[in-house]
Amino acid sequence: MKILIIGGVAGGASCAARLRRLDENAEIVVLERGGYVSFANCGLPYYVGGEIRERSALMLQTPESFWKRFRVEVRCFHEAVAVDPEAKRVRVLDLTTGRLFEEEYNKLVLSPGALPIRPPIEGIDSEGVFTLRGIPDADGIMRRIADRKPGRALVVGGGYIGVEMAENLTRAGLETTILELSDHLLAPLDGDMAADVHHYLRKRGVRLLLGQRLIGIRREGEGLTALTDRGSLSAELVILSVGVRPDTAFLASSGLERDARGCILTDERMRTSAPGVYAVGDAVSVRNAVTGEPAFLPLAGPANRQGRIAADNICGIPSEYRGTQGTSILKIFDMTAAATGLNEKSAEAAGIRYDKTYLSASSHASYYPGASGMSLKILWERDTNRLIGAQIVGFDGVDKRMDVLATALRLGARVTDLASLELCYAPPFGSAKDPVNMAGFIAENVISGRVKQFFPQEVDALPRDGSVTLLDVRTEAERELGRIDGFLSIPLDSLRSRADELPRGKTVYVHCHSGLRSYIACRILTGLGLDCRNLAGGWLRYDALRRDRESGD
Repeated sequence: MKILIIGGVAGGASCAARLRRLDENAEIVVLERGGYVSFANCGLPYYVGGEIRERSALMLQTPESFWKRFRVEVRCFHEAVAVDPEAKRVRVLDLTTGRLFEEEYNKLVLSPGALPIRPPIEGIDSEGVFTLRGIPDADGIMRRIADRKPGRALVVGGGYIGVEMAENLTRAGLETTILELSDHLLAPLDGDMAADVHHYLRKRGVRLLLGQRLIGIRREGEGLTALTDRGSLSAELVILSVGVRPDTAFLASSGLERDARGCILTDERMRTSAPGVYAVGDAVSVRNAVTGEPAFLPLAGPANRQGRIAADNICGIPSEYRGTQGTSILKIFDMTAAATGLNEKSAEAAGIRYDKTYLSASSHASYYPGASGMSLKILWERDTNRLIGAQIVGFDGVDKRMDVLATALRLGARVTDLASLELCYAPPFGSAKDPVNMAGFIAENVISGRVKQFFPQEVDALPRDGSVTLLDVRTEAERELGRIDGFLSIPLDSLRSRADELPRGKTVYVHCHSGLRSYIACRILTGLGLDCRNLAGGWLRYDALRRDRESGD
């Protein structure tokens, strides 16, 4: 049996290796348009920034190593230009000679990946404007930095690659700006969680231009001027990171089913609409594991799993891909941001009735040296209490909490199940009540009605006319560092003795630093017959949003 694979990297290369492990006798051929069949594209920003010093470290496999270990024939600089599923042939262009020829197959695996989007605007192809998708892109950026020694860089697009590039260009000594069309960076996060990222990036010297669209690029001497719908700025280096699209134009005459975006449609066994043809990786439409709806979620982990699943089914082993939930993580200098499942925007788009809460926690026991803070946001479906999403921004320990939450979500856990998880504890590593457990405790209280919440976005709209009571239970020292106008100060430890200062018959809106002491205050006041609301996330989350509004560049 001859198995032809179009495209390497995550999906195609993992499929080829798995096929050989399952079938020693199959003929396996990989056609790769570029010069690198298997490389760590997620490491490219760190190579540009100098954290990964050796270019060779990015090479996971070469044609020679693939043949030596797996007897897989890799043909680099061979581009598939058309597919004929009925004849079981692929038309191939040898980019080194210009020769066109046809390659036959018994089974075909499509792993063409995705291409960076280049907006159709003036000057988009100017010298000094780059995308970052492969090793040649990284080489070009590094040559530009070495030869021209640019002082200013503009990153267009504030997704994961854009933010990683901004960090690494800053580390390389460039004054860096991120231009983002949305009102916040990192689309998997909600704006209230991205606010922490904004503040930290500004603190590290990265300028943010949010809510602005790039409309053109002009050459100005040795530099570039980027034109936006709100002004202009100069740079000697521009990185476009505005998303990707599936690289499937070569399938136009194949008859294979694709969606409006161009993503190849497959079933759960990665089979396309044509017999004997499979598809994996960034060019494939997947099922959102939370909503069940089709989605475009190009991620390396899912691509690797899809390659393995396609190989299994080709070799007669029933195997299914069960959807993508979008678990992702990002290093931002010393900060970490991570997400899984749905955020508020995607939950609303899916028509899911949800509830949410926030908490602030330490990475490990606060009395053990070196603890750092993290902010968590949890979303669950109201009707079922099913966990549907989580976001964490912090420093140490973010990754392991997100891995727990991603696993719980994948297994269909209710948010209240988080309270009973038995997680590792010793003072250097965590707390007896881990942040994941605490998220479950808070959700239990909300669902049971023991606490009623209000949210930071609602604070400024609360009436200040005396129709409700606004209460701050922080200490006076904390209030000196910042306060919310209109809130009466009664520190928590004085609340019982001063409760008669609060008028009866009025709802009490309570806040503290993080939401914990105000919850205790609400329990006290509820026991005394008052109706209370607790500020989810406390002063910390409110202040993050306030600073973000006031710090807009």
